[in-house]
Amino acid sequence: MDNKRLFAAIAISIGILLLFDVYNRSGREAQQQAARSAQGSQAGQTLPQANTALNPAGVASAGPADGAPTTPAPRIRIESPRVQGSVNLRGAQLDDLVLRDYRETIQPGSPNVRVLAPREDNAAYYAQWGWTAADGRTRVPDAGTEWAAEGTLTPSTPVMLRWDNGGGQRFEIALSLDANFMVTAEQRVVNTGDAPVQVLPWARVRREHTPHVAGYYILHEGFVGVLDGRLREWTYDAAKTEAGRRNGGPAFEQEGAGGWAGFTDKYWLAAIAPVDGAARARAAYRALRENNQDRWQVDFAPAAPVTAASGATAGFATRVFAGAKEVHLLDAYQSNLGITDFDKAIDFGWFYYITKPFFYALDWLFKLTGNFGIAILLFTVALKLLFFPLASKSYKSMARMKVLGPKMQELKAKYPDDPAKMQGEMMALYKAEKINPAAGCLPILIQIPVFFALYKVLFVTIEMRHAPFFGWIRDLSAPDPTNLFNLFGLIPWDPPLFLHMPAWAIIMGITMWIQFKLNPTPPDPIQAKLFSFMPIIFTFMLASFPAGLVIYWSWNNLLSVAQQYYISRHDRETQRLEKAAARS
Repeated sequence: MDNKRLFAAIAISIGILLLFDVYNRSGREAQQQAARSAQGSQAGQTLPQANTALNPAGVASAGPADGAPTTPAPRIRIESPRVQGSVNLRGAQLDDLVLRDYRETIQPGSPNVRVLAPREDNAAYYAQWGWTAADGRTRVPDAGTEWAAEGTLTPSTPVMLRWDNGGGQRFEIALSLDANFMVTAEQRVVNTGDAPVQVLPWARVRREHTPHVAGYYILHEGFVGVLDGRLREWTYDAAKTEAGRRNGGPAFEQEGAGGWAGFTDKYWLAAIAPVDGAARARAAYRALRENNQDRWQVDFAPAAPVTAASGATAGFATRVFAGAKEVHLLDAYQSNLGITDFDKAIDFGWFYYITKPFFYALDWLFKLTGNFGIAILLFTVALKLLFFPLASKSYKSMARMKVLGPKMQELKAKYPDDPAKMQGEMMALYKAEKINPAAGCLPILIQIPVFFALYKVLFVTIEMRHAPFFGWIRDLSAPDPTNLFNLFGLIPWDPPLFLHMPAWAIIMGITMWIQFKLNPTPPDPIQAKLFSFMPIIFTFMLASFPAGLVIYWSWNNLLSVAQQYYISRHDRETQRLEKAAARS
């Protein structure tokens, strides 16, 4: 038997799963550390006030004087069914935004998720609009300017911010909010002076802290954007290194038509997109160091300054998305607003063309059943039906291998000192009998891309976040919280992560053991021993994976058992082969 190829395939599959397990455990540790840090920082000091001046090439804004203002900034409220918050009129900052539909944890009374926070917060994160005087003489608003505005920003009531420079120019920012998470800002300069003015409007998203990332190599977090039709991704560490290499210049800069760019977290996104997709604009990603603190910035500006003749108006319009990365919502923005590949803000990974259809299928089943766990079970049934011909062929191949067991033992006894000759004779025997020696592993190997694609869906899509199943599974995207080592909660002890052995992982291991027991025993003793250990290996590997994935694997094993039983009882060729193997 071609054991080398078989073992290599199994080793590669297990190795990939082990890597995912390592990164998954690391991600959980980072999340726990982030939660502890957040709790500990509630009573901590706020970040120092940083200079808000933009310094891209050709784009600058006068920053405020050192030291924070002593009076509270005026604000206008934001109210909608999905978000609430306020716009800071000092500096035209969207810096206070809370999502009504999402909470931090599944615990009752957990606070709503905050996606944007003011500079007084210890995790400042905000969008801002401003201008630079491209002609070097026009007085433009800066980060300390207090804008005049009235009303409340809602989906039905836009708000206008106004500021007059006293020199014949009035600056305006018309803000409108849709029913979800998109704010549109039309920046205009109205020139009532005698001479033309040339200014450069800009919009930016600024993050004045470095967040804890959750997924490492499983999930991208940091800068993300689609510019000139190409997906761009930068981690925080990579941007810092590149900015250092460029002596403080932008880590990344791109000029093109349309596109979008921003910061992505696991489930949340803050991004900018020009409204006019045909107009050329310049986007930049900056890693800054101010007051011994890392700052991160994404900014958009027209490719060239805009000119407002006497009596004329000139402007630049952008959209700012700040909210949850809901798949259908991003798809709708991509289709209706022409935001190129906006769905790629969700890191569907290398298996994009498998992962995203998987999500659509699961989401459709969820809408039918009202439970994502049941949707996973039904989806698994559909996959088993799809791969049934392959499984039937594989089972027949294993039965033929069992029939050939005596002949294979004869070849081993005949060529004990000539492995190459024995291998050649076995391959000739396989060819004559039309047997693929690795066919028995095909069902497992086929499951690997399915497993990874489903893992991605569970890990990165917010629709799976906090999605309950039944019983103790209250979040399918998180690991099963039970643990054998504290007798499933009977002992008041929280075991370390490496001792995490939940109930569903044990169920998965048992179902896998039953499945292997029903398979024909491989004639090769080494292969048989390897297969006998696989349920134990997989049980420990999947212990820290999302509960939804372990439930999928357990259910898939049970369906495989039923499938094998059906084939062995109803397929005549398989019955004949099994009888022949029993006689031999």
